[in-house]
Amino acid sequence: MNADEIAAGRARWQARYDAARKRDADFTTLSGTTVQPVYGPPEGTAYPGFERIGWPGEFPYTRGLYPTGYRGRAWTIRQFAGFGNAQQTNERYKMILGAGGGGLSVAFDMPTLMGRDSDDPQALGEVGHCGVAVDSAADMEVLFDGIDLAGVTTSMTISGPAVPVFCMYLVAAERQGIDLSRLDGTLQTDIFKEYIAQKEWLFDPEPHLRLIGDLMEYCAAEIPRYKPLSVSGYHIREAGSTAAQELAYTLADGFGYVELGLSRGLDVNVFAPGLSFFFDAHLDFFEEIAKFRAARRIWARWLRDVYGATSEKALWLRFHTQTAGVSLTAQQPVNNVVRTAVEALAAVLGGTNSLHTNALDETLALPTDESAEIALRTQQVLMEEIGVTNVADPLGGSWYVEALTDAIEAEAEEIFARIRQLGGDGPHRIGPMTSGILRGIEDGWFTGHIAESAFTYQQALEKGDKKIVGVNCHTGTTAKELEILRISHEVELEQRRVLAERKAARDDAAVTAAVTRMVEVSRTGGNMIPPMLDAVRAEATLGEICDALRAEWGTYREPARF
Repeated sequence: MNADEIAAGRARWQARYDAARKRDADFTTLSGTTVQPVYGPPEGTAYPGFERIGWPGEFPYTRGLYPTGYRGRAWTIRQFAGFGNAQQTNERYKMILGAGGGGLSVAFDMPTLMGRDSDDPQALGEVGHCGVAVDSAADMEVLFDGIDLAGVTTSMTISGPAVPVFCMYLVAAERQGIDLSRLDGTLQTDIFKEYIAQKEWLFDPEPHLRLIGDLMEYCAAEIPRYKPLSVSGYHIREAGSTAAQELAYTLADGFGYVELGLSRGLDVNVFAPGLSFFFDAHLDFFEEIAKFRAARRIWARWLRDVYGATSEKALWLRFHTQTAGVSLTAQQPVNNVVRTAVEALAAVLGGTNSLHTNALDETLALPTDESAEIALRTQQVLMEEIGVTNVADPLGGSWYVEALTDAIEAEAEEIFARIRQLGGDGPHRIGPMTSGILRGIEDGWFTGHIAESAFTYQQALEKGDKKIVGVNCHTGTTAKELEILRISHEVELEQRRVLAERKAARDDAAVTAAVTRMVEVSRTGGNMIPPMLDAVRAEATLGEICDALRAEWGTYREPARF
């Protein structure tokens, strides 16, 4: 790019920066030195390839979505929390919000994640242990009691039964008297990553995609601020993938959902802004920054050039980040505070829109109040003390970072090509990337490559080529054993008792009629969200809704592979 083109770009950025709202904050260094909101090539100089880097708030968005960077708005502190019953988790949410958290993120227990009620025999011993138990809309009411759902953004990390759980959230908001069109937040819903990595599915892929398509249509029409899909790379990385695999598989899944929306006749400029992403922030500091920068660039180019998006917001890749749970160690767990801080800083320098920081004891148990507060304060130290919000994309133009960004983008493009090849050249019911993803799931292509990457890394650890402090080096310690949070068995007994009371008090005929109507709609081309909402309003439980759909659609069994 020549000097005149660079100067023109700087002028465009300056005009947009001047017109944008900025926070009332001190944007100087600790010593009081004034810094510029963004830096670029020296005035009057050429920079080959600068069109791939560009300016913040301008295509290809390598340097961020907004001309102001974090001067306009800092990232949302969105701490992931959920344990025990709805009342216990509600208390944790109020603690997080009271301590300065900007958004909520709901962690559900395993029975809920699998679409089962707390009184299901398969839920025995699991109620409330890895998240909060939610059996019906009444639990959602308790979960958000005293929290204005129109005034806080809420993320829900659930995919298999995401749609009925979301309906419970909507009914809880209705019972607060809230206009649903005002709700803002994110529902994970991403079923592709379940088959690829996390394994929390209910049905075969086709019925899940049916429900996701219905949800996309409903939210676009009725709840435009709410994002019905958060395409998740986090679980792919936690399963053992490389950074490039995480990036490529996640964006490919995102392209699949774009194809799903287009196959429904939806306008890409309307539904694409409702797609968000969820990435892992791992320990290789610069590689992670490069991954986030490359993700924005790839998404913008594909949405424009492949899927025909023309609006700016449809080209934006907005993402949440969570620090790497798999990087936490049970040995010398206090070291996890350092790991989390470094990973969080990488996410911020990569331009994350919201962030969760893991607690030091999460490799052992659910976080205590104290460790959860340390995790929250880690973000607040980054936001308030170290000057990282002063300059947009401060590492932009670094030879190392730009080379890493280009390299991870090139590797991702090679993976996209292989996925599309898996789908073949014939007609595609939804789209070519979707066909490739479904074939890759069926053949074990994704899981095989992730397993190979995980094995390679584990070998490097065991040989000592890769180091983990406290595990395979610097193992001496004076640290004492941590006190950890334990979920009492009484939580499960109480949840079952309350569930039984609610079932006894409701109108069973109304529940049966509403669930039957929902199944009838599932046999047509109608949107399933309205009848599912009716079932939830009648206090149908999550298990009853999911069991009715299991009876209709069957369940998915992963093929055995050797």
